[in-house]
Amino acid sequence: MTPTAPLTDSHLAFARRQDRIDGLGHYRARFIGTRAESDDPSAPLPNPIAYLDGNSLGRPTTAAAERIAAFITGAWGTRLIRGWDDEWMELPLRIGDDLGRAALGAGPGQVFVGDSTTVLLYKLARAAVDARPGRTEIVLDSDNFPTDRYILEGIAAERGLTLRWITSDPAAGVTPEQVRAVVGPNTALVLLSHVAYRSGFLADMKTITRVAHTQDALVLWDLSHSVGSVPVELDLCDVDLAVGCSYKYLSGGPGAPAFGYVHRDLQDVLAQPIQGWMGTKDIFLMGPGYVPATGIRRFMSGTPAVVGMLAMQDTIAMIEQATIAEVRAKSVALTEFALTLVDDWLAPMGVTVASPRESTHRGGHVTINHPAMRQVTTILWANDVIPDFRAPDGLRIGMAPLSTSFVETYEGVAAIRDVLRGILIGQSGGAA
Repeated sequence: MTPTAPLTDSHLAFARRQDRIDGLGHYRARFIGTRAESDDPSAPLPNPIAYLDGNSLGRPTTAAAERIAAFITGAWGTRLIRGWDDEWMELPLRIGDDLGRAALGAGPGQVFVGDSTTVLLYKLARAAVDARPGRTEIVLDSDNFPTDRYILEGIAAERGLTLRWITSDPAAGVTPEQVRAVVGPNTALVLLSHVAYRSGFLADMKTITRVAHTQDALVLWDLSHSVGSVPVELDLCDVDLAVGCSYKYLSGGPGAPAFGYVHRDLQDVLAQPIQGWMGTKDIFLMGPGYVPATGIRRFMSGTPAVVGMLAMQDTIAMIEQATIAEVRAKSVALTEFALTLVDDWLAPMGVTVASPRESTHRGGHVTINHPAMRQVTTILWANDVIPDFRAPDGLRIGMAPLSTSFVETYEGVAAIRDVLRGILIGQSGGAA
């Protein structure tokens, strides 16, 4: 679905044409706050006018709104505590299997939903280093998301381990060669992001995992910026462990629980460190000591956040119906179109692209840099155009393939252009 380059004076016409032929365009109407794209310039604008932050928080679906309302008055309101016997107890595992099949390339019994991304990163990283006794090093990169780095700093302090830092290019990401240069017989764990949160760089999961395995190190992938936008093949890549959030491309809602993946060969080997009742062999025995469950359930801890799991189910079902391959194709098309607009409109004003140009190395968002981007973002938000800002001077344009249209992308980048132009004119004393 990668678009051919539109004519420089007909970007809007190109966007409208792409929306008319978009095979995934009908999914857009299933999200709250969107509108059907139209050639009619008098058509009402959506609220917001352009939402370019789907890589941080996905739009809610209308089905999720109905599901949550029905749950409160129905399953919760009438079944009450009996709901645990009906389905709630198994919900983290059922949704995990659905997600694994639709978007993670993971066979059944290897994915569960529960806890925050931070807590799951801690649990799986601690379990991994403890499974490599005698090894003293953890490999990570300097530009990973702060939580990932903070978690590993804490674990290293707890266990007396050394952090081996890969200095990654903020405009790119970690390469297999960089990993090969630092892993060795002392490496217990390698933790990296599949898609870099800042630049959108798409790492070579299969090769990097293989490199780490040559030294018998375990690998933990953070999928927060790739799940639901980029095909992931955890089983085929022989991945050990993975964690990701559900509130970005999966539209699980603010603070919705994260998911964890543990390869089936490791499930009865690893000892997860937060021993709660939901991870025990007999949940209702209430015994005097902790006996872990077999399989993926042993990585659960506390009572499942049932309400928090409701919304993501509808988006996961859409991804499976549309196929992650088609979702990725539209994601590439949207980012290519955004880059075309940036090159034509923003580059002449000094904006630079901080994301990979090659689509094979790029995830679902594009980051552009300019010293005025913090001010640009503030003005845009006040006018119902919503990208997001990442210090020191990056603006991220994040398109969610199921809910973002080409016209919406056009309108968003056009607004960035107009606001930046106004700021620069003001700085120059009014000269155009």
